[in-house]
Amino acid sequence: MRKRAFFVGITLLLGVIFSSVQPVFAQSFSIFTPYTGMSVTPGEDISYDVEVINDTSSVQHTSFEVKNLPKDWEYTLRAGGNNISQLSVLPGEEESVDFDITVPLEVDKGDYNFSLEATTQDGETSVLPFTVTVSEKGTFKTEFHVEQPNMEGHAESKFSYTAELQNFTAEEQHYSLTSKEPEGWTVTFKADSSSVTSVSVEPGATEEIEIEIQPAENAVADTYEIPIVASSGSTTEEATLEAVVTGKYDLQLSTPEGNLSSSLTAGKSKTINLVVENTGTIEVTDIELSSTTPPDWEVEFDHDQIDVLEAGESTTVQAKVTAPGEAIAGDYVTTFEAKAALASADADFRMSVKTSTVWGFVAVSIIVAVIAGLVFVFKKFGRR
Repeated sequence: MRKRAFFVGITLLLGVIFSSVQPVFAQSFSIFTPYTGMSVTPGEDISYDVEVINDTSSVQHTSFEVKNLPKDWEYTLRAGGNNISQLSVLPGEEESVDFDITVPLEVDKGDYNFSLEATTQDGETSVLPFTVTVSEKGTFKTEFHVEQPNMEGHAESKFSYTAELQNFTAEEQHYSLTSKEPEGWTVTFKADSSSVTSVSVEPGATEEIEIEIQPAENAVADTYEIPIVASSGSTTEEATLEAVVTGKYDLQLSTPEGNLSSSLTAGKSKTINLVVENTGTIEVTDIELSSTTPPDWEVEFDHDQIDVLEAGESTTVQAKVTAPGEAIAGDYVTTFEAKAALASADADFRMSVKTSTVWGFVAVSIIVAVIAGLVFVFKKFGRR
């Protein structure tokens, strides 16, 4: 009887103990995203949708940290349209965080590992590992290549170059085109035959650019270097052009006194001394003399070609000008020209024509004869 009472008492005691114990469930805090391993190309952006899960019975104030992110890679954490570094999550709730990664354009091919860590105010940490596989080697540069950077010519020449602008980035680049030319020089950039100051180049594409350089009028014989620059907001490349100026071709045509006018009688000739001077810095060869005259006028040169005229030298050419006999008194202009392949000069010469005195005597004689005839007629027939 006592034994039975003992077991009953033990049973009742255990029932009381177990009835006072509440069930305890595991409480946790974690972050999660399903796609932690991705393959990308250089310059690509990656976006992860990270869930912050609070399975505890209290509000969790969470701070974030990205660890082991490769150099030059960039990231942002956003929630509710704002950049964040901390987040609070109600008990039993979840919040979404956008975790964005930008892979740089200049990067080696391979696997890159990093992690996102979330730590609560209680010190509990959840780690989310990521692996990004870069499928190819990337670059972030521009190439500005000139096929023939060295040109030679005289000071009046226009130097023309062809350049190729290559965009080796993964984005379209807008390049401004500038130059650093000597004072008085002119540099013009052309794309598709139109003058431009900037061009847009698609990723991986090449744009051909024509460059024209006009030296200054007073440019002396020398070698000139002209840097040209193609610059976008993120990349800049420079090339150097070389212009070798061999000298300046220039001629001047005048008279020994500088006087460009004279006079002659109709039907007569006048010899004019013309001075051809090389005012450039380099010799001029094969200079031809010619003239443009009024109708029926004639010009004859004692020699109408100069084989060589050195810089700073001059020579005299005689031009025999003949006016037609029937020329009316007045001013007439004859244009003389000295022309070579690379230089020329001209001068307008004014000739004043006077009528011959012989014709004056003839006219007077005719007038006298007419008057005498009239007198004779009046005398003979006037009495009737």
